[in-house]
Amino acid sequence: MRLKSFILAWAATLCLASCDVVSSIVTAAGDFLHREVVAEVGKHKLYRQELEAAVPDGVSPEDSASIAMQYIKSWAADRIVLDMAESQLSKEERDVSREVEEYKISLLKYRYEQLYVNERLDTAVSPQEIAAYYETNPERFKLTAPILKCRYMNIPQDSPNLESIRKKMSSKKVEDVLEADSLAYASALKYFDYSDTWMDAASLAREFGTDYQSMLSSVRGGFVEKADGLGNVSVAYVLEVIREGRQAPLEYCAGRIREIILNARKHALVSSLEQDLLKDAEEKEKIVIY
Repeated sequence: MRLKSFILAWAATLCLASCDVVSSIVTAAGDFLHREVVAEVGKHKLYRQELEAAVPDGVSPEDSASIAMQYIKSWAADRIVLDMAESQLSKEERDVSREVEEYKISLLKYRYEQLYVNERLDTAVSPQEIAAYYETNPERFKLTAPILKCRYMNIPQDSPNLESIRKKMSSKKVEDVLEADSLAYASALKYFDYSDTWMDAASLAREFGTDYQSMLSSVRGGFVEKADGLGNVSVAYVLEVIREGRQAPLEYCAGRIREIILNARKHALVSSLEQDLLKDAEEKEKIVIY
Protein backbone atom coordinates (compact mmCIF):
# COMPACT_ATOMS: atom_id res chain seq x y z
CA MET A 1 0.00 0.00 0.00
CA ARG A 2 2.86 2.35 0.84
CA LEU A 3 4.51 1.62 -2.52
CA LYS A 4 1.22 2.24 -4.37
CA SER A 5 0.66 5.59 -2.61
CA PHE A 6 4.23 6.66 -3.37
CA ILE A 7 3.77 5.82 -7.06
CA LEU A 8 0.50 7.76 -7.25
CA ALA A 9 2.01 10.80 -5.53
CA TRP A 10 5.06 10.69 -7.83
CA ALA A 11 2.82 10.45 -10.89
CA ALA A 12 0.74 13.45 -9.78
CA THR A 13 3.89 15.50 -9.15
CA LEU A 14 5.22 14.58 -12.58
CA CYS A 15 1.92 15.60 -14.19
CA LEU A 16 1.93 18.99 -12.47
CA ALA A 17 5.54 19.57 -13.43
CA SER A 18 4.72 18.65 -17.02
CA CYS A 19 1.85 21.15 -17.05
CA ASP A 20 4.21 23.86 -15.82
CA VAL A 21 6.71 22.95 -18.52
CA VAL A 22 4.04 23.06 -21.22
CA SER A 23 2.80 26.41 -19.92
CA SER A 24 6.34 27.77 -19.92
CA ILE A 25 6.87 26.57 -23.47
CA VAL A 26 3.63 28.23 -24.63
CA THR A 27 4.57 31.48 -22.89
CA ALA A 28 8.04 31.40 -24.36
CA ALA A 29 6.63 30.72 -27.81
CA GLY A 30 4.28 33.70 -27.47
CA ASP A 31 7.14 35.92 -26.34
CA PHE A 32 9.24 34.68 -29.24
CA LEU A 33 6.51 35.49 -31.75
CA HIS A 34 6.08 38.96 -30.27
CA ARG A 35 9.86 39.47 -30.39
CA GLU A 36 9.91 38.42 -34.05
CA VAL A 37 11.76 41.00 -36.12
CA VAL A 38 9.60 42.45 -38.89
CA ALA A 39 12.01 45.11 -40.20
CA GLU A 40 15.65 46.13 -39.86
CA VAL A 41 17.57 49.32 -40.56
CA GLY A 42 21.26 48.89 -39.82
CA LYS A 43 21.58 48.06 -36.12
CA HIS A 44 17.93 48.89 -35.44
CA LYS A 45 15.22 46.21 -35.27
CA LEU A 46 11.44 46.61 -35.31
CA TYR A 47 9.62 43.83 -33.49
CA ARG A 48 6.17 42.47 -34.18
CA GLN A 49 4.92 43.47 -30.72
CA GLU A 50 5.69 47.15 -31.39
CA LEU A 51 4.11 46.99 -34.83
CA GLU A 52 0.95 45.31 -33.54
CA ALA A 53 0.59 48.02 -30.86
CA ALA A 54 0.57 50.67 -33.61
CA VAL A 55 -2.37 49.08 -35.46
CA PRO A 56 -5.83 49.89 -33.95
CA ASP A 57 -8.20 47.06 -33.07
CA GLY A 58 -11.21 46.42 -35.27
CA VAL A 59 -9.77 47.62 -38.60
CA SER A 60 -10.14 45.54 -41.75
CA PRO A 61 -7.23 43.34 -42.91
CA GLU A 62 -6.63 45.72 -45.84
CA ASP A 63 -6.52 48.80 -43.58
CA SER A 64 -4.41 46.92 -41.05
CA ALA A 65 -1.82 46.06 -43.71
CA SER A 66 -1.79 49.65 -44.96
CA ILE A 67 -1.35 51.11 -41.46
CA ALA A 68 1.40 48.61 -40.69
CA MET A 69 3.30 49.47 -43.88
CA GLN A 70 3.01 53.22 -43.17
CA TYR A 71 4.33 52.65 -39.65
CA ILE A 72 7.27 50.59 -40.93
CA LYS A 73 8.21 53.27 -43.47
CA SER A 74 7.98 56.02 -40.84
CA TRP A 75 10.00 53.93 -38.38
CA ALA A 76 12.65 53.22 -41.01
CA ALA A 77 12.91 56.88 -42.05
CA ASP A 78 13.42 57.94 -38.41
CA ARG A 79 16.21 55.39 -37.90
CA ILE A 80 17.95 56.31 -41.14
CA VAL A 81 17.98 59.99 -40.16
CA LEU A 82 19.11 59.02 -36.65
CA ASP A 83 22.05 57.04 -37.98
CA MET A 84 22.98 59.90 -40.30
CA ALA A 85 22.80 62.38 -37.41
CA GLU A 86 24.97 60.21 -35.18
CA SER A 87 27.59 59.86 -37.94
CA GLN A 88 27.64 63.53 -38.95
CA LEU A 89 27.23 65.39 -35.64
CA SER A 90 30.01 66.01 -33.19
CA LYS A 91 30.08 64.45 -29.73
CA GLU A 92 28.88 67.71 -28.21
CA GLU A 93 26.08 67.99 -30.76
CA ARG A 94 24.95 64.42 -30.06
CA ASP A 95 24.68 65.10 -26.34
CA VAL A 96 20.99 65.77 -25.75
CA SER A 97 20.95 64.97 -22.04
CA ARG A 98 20.24 68.57 -21.08
CA GLU A 99 17.32 68.88 -23.51
CA VAL A 100 15.93 65.52 -22.37
CA GLU A 101 16.09 66.57 -18.73
CA GLU A 102 14.42 69.92 -19.49
CA TYR A 103 11.67 68.17 -21.45
CA LYS A 104 11.13 65.70 -18.61
CA ILE A 105 10.84 68.56 -16.10
CA SER A 106 8.43 70.44 -18.38
CA LEU A 107 6.28 67.36 -19.00
CA LEU A 108 6.04 66.31 -15.35
CA LYS A 109 5.39 69.91 -14.29
CA TYR A 110 2.58 70.16 -16.84
CA ARG A 111 1.02 66.87 -15.74
CA TYR A 112 1.06 67.87 -12.07
CA GLU A 113 -0.40 71.29 -12.84
CA GLN A 114 -3.20 69.62 -14.81
CA LEU A 115 -3.94 67.31 -11.87
CA TYR A 116 -3.89 70.24 -9.44
CA VAL A 117 -6.17 72.38 -11.63
CA ASN A 118 -8.63 69.55 -12.37
CA GLU A 119 -9.07 68.92 -8.63
CA ARG A 120 -9.69 72.58 -7.78
CA LEU A 121 -11.14 74.35 -10.82
CA ASP A 122 -14.57 75.90 -10.34
CA THR A 123 -16.26 75.30 -13.71
CA ALA A 124 -19.48 77.16 -12.87
CA VAL A 125 -19.68 80.37 -14.90
CA SER A 126 -22.79 82.47 -14.34
CA PRO A 127 -24.65 84.39 -17.07
CA GLN A 128 -23.80 87.56 -15.14
CA GLU A 129 -20.07 86.85 -15.39
CA ILE A 130 -20.38 86.20 -19.12
CA ALA A 131 -22.39 89.38 -19.68
CA ALA A 132 -19.94 91.46 -17.62
CA TYR A 133 -16.96 90.22 -19.64
CA TYR A 134 -18.83 90.88 -22.88
CA GLU A 135 -19.65 94.44 -21.87
CA THR A 136 -16.13 95.30 -20.76
CA ASN A 137 -14.36 93.78 -23.78
CA PRO A 138 -16.43 94.82 -26.84
CA GLU A 139 -13.45 94.99 -29.21
CA ARG A 140 -12.75 91.29 -28.72
CA PHE A 141 -16.07 90.37 -30.30
CA LYS A 142 -16.05 92.25 -33.58
CA LEU A 143 -17.10 89.94 -36.40
CA THR A 144 -14.55 89.12 -39.10
CA ALA A 145 -17.27 87.49 -41.23
CA PRO A 146 -21.09 87.73 -41.30
CA ILE A 147 -23.34 85.57 -39.18
CA LEU A 148 -27.01 84.89 -39.75
CA LYS A 149 -30.19 83.11 -38.73
CA CYS A 150 -31.92 81.00 -41.35
CA ARG A 151 -33.92 77.95 -42.34
CA TYR A 152 -32.56 75.71 -45.08
CA MET A 153 -33.66 72.76 -47.18
CA ASN A 154 -32.36 70.69 -50.07
CA ILE A 155 -35.20 68.95 -51.89
CA PRO A 156 -36.01 67.35 -55.26
CA GLN A 157 -37.30 69.98 -57.68
CA ASP A 158 -40.29 67.80 -58.57
CA SER A 159 -41.37 67.30 -54.93
CA PRO A 160 -45.09 68.13 -54.49
CA ASN A 161 -44.22 69.66 -51.10
CA LEU A 162 -41.60 72.10 -52.37
CA GLU A 163 -43.81 75.18 -52.64
CA SER A 164 -45.66 74.45 -49.42
CA ILE A 165 -42.42 74.10 -47.45
CA ARG A 166 -40.98 77.21 -49.06
CA LYS A 167 -44.02 79.23 -48.01
CA LYS A 168 -44.25 77.86 -44.49
CA MET A 169 -40.52 78.09 -43.70
CA SER A 170 -40.72 81.88 -44.15
CA SER A 171 -43.81 82.24 -41.98
CA LYS A 172 -43.77 84.00 -38.61
CA LYS A 173 -46.37 81.59 -37.24
CA VAL A 174 -45.00 78.81 -35.04
CA GLU A 175 -47.52 76.29 -36.39
CA ASP A 176 -46.45 76.99 -39.99
CA VAL A 177 -42.77 76.51 -39.14
CA LEU A 178 -43.56 73.26 -37.34
CA GLU A 179 -45.51 72.06 -40.35
CA ALA A 180 -42.64 73.01 -42.66
CA ASP A 181 -40.35 70.93 -40.49
CA SER A 182 -42.75 67.97 -40.61
CA LEU A 183 -43.13 68.15 -44.39
CA ALA A 184 -39.39 68.54 -44.87
CA TYR A 185 -38.76 65.47 -42.71
CA ALA A 186 -40.83 63.41 -45.17
CA SER A 187 -39.77 65.10 -48.41
CA ALA A 188 -36.44 66.95 -48.16
CA LEU A 189 -33.00 65.46 -48.54
CA LYS A 190 -31.71 67.89 -45.90
CA TYR A 191 -33.38 70.42 -43.64
CA PHE A 192 -32.24 72.49 -40.68
CA ASP A 193 -33.70 75.37 -38.70
CA TYR A 194 -31.22 77.95 -37.37
CA SER A 195 -33.85 80.60 -36.81
CA ASP A 196 -33.05 80.73 -33.07
CA THR A 197 -29.30 80.20 -33.36
CA TRP A 198 -26.60 82.21 -35.07
CA MET A 199 -24.42 80.47 -37.65
CA ASP A 200 -21.58 81.80 -39.75
CA ALA A 201 -22.62 82.76 -43.27
CA ALA A 202 -19.76 80.74 -44.79
CA SER A 203 -21.32 77.49 -43.51
CA LEU A 204 -24.61 78.25 -45.24
CA ALA A 205 -22.79 79.36 -48.41
CA ARG A 206 -21.13 75.94 -48.62
CA GLU A 207 -24.57 74.36 -48.95
CA PHE A 208 -24.93 76.38 -52.16
CA GLY A 209 -21.39 75.67 -53.36
CA THR A 210 -20.39 79.33 -53.28
CA ASP A 211 -18.80 82.01 -51.04
CA TYR A 212 -20.78 84.02 -48.53
CA GLN A 213 -20.39 87.31 -50.42
CA SER A 214 -22.01 85.84 -53.55
CA MET A 215 -24.70 84.10 -51.53
CA LEU A 216 -25.69 87.20 -49.56
CA SER A 217 -25.78 89.33 -52.70
CA SER A 218 -28.27 86.90 -54.22
CA VAL A 219 -30.80 87.11 -51.36
CA ARG A 220 -34.20 88.17 -52.73
CA GLY A 221 -37.13 88.64 -50.40
CA GLY A 222 -35.21 86.79 -47.72
CA PHE A 223 -34.70 83.77 -49.96
CA VAL A 224 -31.58 82.23 -51.54
CA GLU A 225 -32.20 79.48 -54.06
CA LYS A 226 -30.00 77.39 -56.33
CA ALA A 227 -30.54 74.22 -58.37
CA ASP A 228 -27.68 71.73 -58.32
CA GLY A 229 -28.14 70.33 -61.84
CA LEU A 230 -28.99 66.89 -60.43
CA GLY A 231 -32.70 67.45 -60.06
CA ASN A 232 -32.48 68.98 -56.58
CA VAL A 233 -32.73 72.55 -55.34
CA SER A 234 -31.32 74.28 -52.24
CA VAL A 235 -33.54 76.90 -50.63
CA ALA A 236 -32.71 79.07 -47.62
CA TYR A 237 -34.80 81.67 -45.89
CA VAL A 238 -32.57 84.23 -44.15
CA LEU A 239 -34.24 85.87 -41.17
CA GLU A 240 -31.40 88.11 -39.96
CA VAL A 241 -27.81 89.00 -40.88
CA ILE A 242 -25.09 90.76 -38.90
CA ARG A 243 -22.27 91.92 -41.15
CA GLU A 244 -18.54 91.73 -40.49
CA GLY A 245 -17.08 94.60 -38.49
CA ARG A 246 -20.04 94.78 -36.15
CA GLN A 247 -20.09 93.39 -32.63
CA ALA A 248 -21.33 89.83 -32.39
CA PRO A 249 -24.38 89.29 -30.16
CA LEU A 250 -23.82 88.02 -26.65
CA GLU A 251 -25.46 84.65 -27.28
CA TYR A 252 -23.07 83.99 -30.16
CA CYS A 253 -20.04 84.73 -27.95
CA ALA A 254 -21.20 83.07 -24.72
CA GLY A 255 -19.38 79.77 -25.25
CA ARG A 256 -16.15 81.51 -26.18
CA ILE A 257 -16.39 83.85 -23.19
CA ARG A 258 -16.93 80.91 -20.84
CA GLU A 259 -13.70 79.33 -22.09
CA ILE A 260 -11.84 82.62 -21.65
CA ILE A 261 -13.03 82.89 -18.04
CA LEU A 262 -12.14 79.26 -17.28
CA ASN A 263 -8.68 79.67 -18.82
CA ALA A 264 -8.11 82.73 -16.65
CA ARG A 265 -9.09 80.70 -13.58
CA LYS A 266 -6.71 77.91 -14.61
CA HIS A 267 -3.87 80.38 -15.02
CA ALA A 268 -4.61 81.89 -11.61
CA LEU A 269 -4.57 78.44 -9.98
CA VAL A 270 -1.23 77.54 -11.55
CA SER A 271 0.28 80.88 -10.53
CA SER A 272 -0.92 80.49 -6.93
CA LEU A 273 0.41 76.92 -6.87
CA GLU A 274 3.91 78.06 -7.84
CA GLN A 275 3.85 80.95 -5.36
CA ASP A 276 2.58 78.75 -2.51
CA LEU A 277 5.18 76.05 -3.17
CA LEU A 278 7.98 78.61 -3.30
CA LYS A 279 6.82 80.27 -0.09
CA ASP A 280 6.58 76.92 1.68
CA ALA A 281 10.02 75.89 0.49
CA GLU A 282 11.53 79.19 1.70
CA GLU A 283 9.86 78.91 5.10
CA LYS A 284 11.16 75.35 5.53
CA GLU A 285 14.58 76.43 4.24
CA LYS A 286 14.47 73.94 1.40
CA ILE A 287 15.92 76.57 -0.93
CA VAL A 288 19.58 77.38 -0.45
CA ILE A 289 21.12 80.15 -2.57
CA TYR A 290 24.91 80.46 -2.47
